[in-house]
Amino acid sequence: MKLLSYEVAVTYPKLPPNKKMIINTLNPHSYCMARKDHVFETALRDSDQLVPDGIGIVWAARVLEKKKIEKIAGYDIFIHIMEHLNKMAGSCFFLGASEETLILIQARARQEYPNIRVHTHSPPYKPKFDREESHAMCAKIKASGAHVLFVGMTAPKQEKWVYQNKTELSPAIICSVGAVFDFYAGTVKRSHPFWIKLGLEWLPRFLKEPKRLAERNLVSTPKFILEVFSYKFLKKGLL
Repeated sequence: MKLLSYEVAVTYPKLPPNKKMIINTLNPHSYCMARKDHVFETALRDSDQLVPDGIGIVWAARVLEKKKIEKIAGYDIFIHIMEHLNKMAGSCFFLGASEETLILIQARARQEYPNIRVHTHSPPYKPKFDREESHAMCAKIKASGAHVLFVGMTAPKQEKWVYQNKTELSPAIICSVGAVFDFYAGTVKRSHPFWIKLGLEWLPRFLKEPKRLAERNLVSTPKFILEVFSYKFLKKGLL
């Protein structure tokens, strides 16, 4: 579905893919960031599957296209892929987060998905990786033989890194999932299903971390609403 000039998926990706598949997510905050970051915008547009991970995208589809679509959270995509991997006795690679978080992920995955071989790497914590560092990470991923790569380095860093290194990345499925690493490890608690069902998954997180999430919820959300209405009534973006 074409939405705000992006091609947005409305269903879960088909597995296994017949070619390399890059999966990214779109929400109002990432949309607004992409308006100011050309590389990030290009990375999102280059996605094979761009899924609506935000109630704002669901609302925009209804306002602009008169279509009812479902929010597909990064966490839901992650579980969908892990269940598939477990059935095929596949392997995955987690790139990102701290060693402590990755150990927790491995421990939980061993219990819940015993047929999956799990590989991990905690990269240096820095805004950008140089060519040598990126090449070394790609080589490590390739050597693991992983079918799926989960990248958890927060947006827009993760999407840009995948886009810039996609030719070197060997897994069939490459999925940027950000906060999912912390959710699955249990280091950050995901909102209660009650809030998720209401489309307010963001609210408990914002109340817990108002300073960190202020730009996302108090700046990007109003900008996104303005953008949607400008598309609807003026047929162009204003931002």
